[in-house]
Amino acid sequence: MKFINHCLPLITLMILGSCDVKKNEVSVSLKNSYKDDFYIGTALSASQIEEKDAKEDSLICTQFNAITAENIMKSMFIHPEKDKYDFTLTDKFVAFGEKNKMFIHGHTLIWHSQLAPWMEKIKDSTEMKAFMKDHITTIVSKYKGRINSWDVVNEALNEDGTLRPSVFLNTAGENYLIDAFKLAAAADPKVDLYYNDYNLEEPAKREGVIRLVKKIKAAGGKIDGVGSQGHWKLNSPSLEEIEKSILAYSALGVKVAFTELDITVLPNPWDLKGADVNQNFEGNPKMNPYPKTLPDSIQTKLAQRYADIFKLFLKHKDKISRVTFWGVHDGQSWLNDWPIKGRTNYPLLFDAKLQPKKAYDSVMELKEVKQ
Repeated sequence: MKFINHCLPLITLMILGSCDVKKNEVSVSLKNSYKDDFYIGTALSASQIEEKDAKEDSLICTQFNAITAENIMKSMFIHPEKDKYDFTLTDKFVAFGEKNKMFIHGHTLIWHSQLAPWMEKIKDSTEMKAFMKDHITTIVSKYKGRINSWDVVNEALNEDGTLRPSVFLNTAGENYLIDAFKLAAAADPKVDLYYNDYNLEEPAKREGVIRLVKKIKAAGGKIDGVGSQGHWKLNSPSLEEIEKSILAYSALGVKVAFTELDITVLPNPWDLKGADVNQNFEGNPKMNPYPKTLPDSIQTKLAQRYADIFKLFLKHKDKISRVTFWGVHDGQSWLNDWPIKGRTNYPLLFDAKLQPKKAYDSVMELKEVKQ
């Protein structure tokens, strides 16, 4: 594989600083190279939404044409108290996308995690249905015509494809999913509505998604897409299973998006053999093998993995609406703290110094060869 040095234009643009310069017109970028295929997105942190770092700001605007809020639209932040909404950062997020002519994705309306404490105390179906109606209608209506797509429900399935126990399922029953999609569609009939989850390449979970989409449609709900998070590893899932999922979801008549793409290069403690539940992985050097830099051999493996994945995406570009990376650069990645805190991971296309990696070159080369 040939690697191409794209650092010069990036560095030049970072020196220029803010998004107001003509960097959106730069030819060497992810968004321009894939403009005829699918959106190339990234997740923005609160500080990035507030444009606190000019170099990060420049990189975001140069390389990406779609954005997702990493955290600030989740329930605990946007609806912290029963009678209080906080749209401060969400307003800035949407304004950022509009200013830079980006596709804006809302994440997420209904999720069992990162709930405000008061939401966990909802006890019965009447109260839950009232909450869902107020929460979904208020948020979606506020940004009607400004947000292009929503994750309506996030991570509602177990690994075997059954419904995950949650305060929503426990109080409102399994039809809470149908209700959520109907409420979102009523609030903004034109916005694209997605179900979003991880491990959607696994056969059992894939079948669960297929059942879910069919059930929502049969009940008269509007669902436009399936979002596969894409938190993957160097060797798994297989390209074959990823492709099967793209084909299976597309066959339902919905769009397919890869919504939180990153590739870990570190060992996962759950992959280890043995049954010692008392193993302590915090601070274990074997779990953090590359604390300062990633060896060239692993950089090359990461680059090849990204190339293989994007080849598959291009093969099915007619089915894929968006590919979003979960973070702008390695230093920002949630994988530095999960599943073990304090590690150094390298899962994205740009390193912690905002420089493009071999993985970036490998993704760009796919389009340059075709051109």
